[in-house]
Amino acid sequence: MIIRFTANARRGLVALTVATGLALAAGGCGGGGGDDKKPETSASASKGGGSGPTAQEGQSDAPLAELQGSDGLLLQITSAQRDSGGFVTVNGTLKNDGAKSIVVPSALSGNETEIIKNGRSLGGATLVDPKGKKRYYVLRDTDGRPLTTTGFSTLKPGDSLAVFMQFPSPPAGTAEVDFQLPTFASATIQISG
Repeated sequence: MIIRFTANARRGLVALTVATGLALAAGGCGGGGGDDKKPETSASASKGGGSGPTAQEGQSDAPLAELQGSDGLLLQITSAQRDSGGFVTVNGTLKNDGAKSIVVPSALSGNETEIIKNGRSLGGATLVDPKGKKRYYVLRDTDGRPLTTTGFSTLKPGDSLAVFMQFPSPPAGTAEVDFQLPTFASATIQISG
């Protein structure tokens, strides 16, 4: 059962990555070949001349939540998307908002032996459904590795890191959950999809 669920989760993640890549490639293919001298403007273009696509392309600029952590760490949650495969993927950005380099605390991995032995991660994150009175932990593959961003250690001042975490999906009627991560304040977020 877990092997099938993990395989479905991985297939869904690969499909999402491929779809995002194709959408970005298609967006970059237009707009050439004409000799007309019309200015290139867009209602959504920024005054700074625009910028390249980001890892969070297509998502609103305002995060769902901002959580303050220790030593100037800031976690901005940009999306919480329910998938038909039975899981929720939470995406965000972990940023060093402080003035000095920070070693990302090992406490973010949680305290479960199975997760800790796989290195630093965001394996300590949970979603809490206050109405259903259930807590959802980060999913793991068959080798016990958490389905989150892993392998990070130090963030320099101003540096940021795109992060993700996957959880089992709460019931379809549950749209609002509390997100918790060790050493950070908790926040209520909306699940879409």
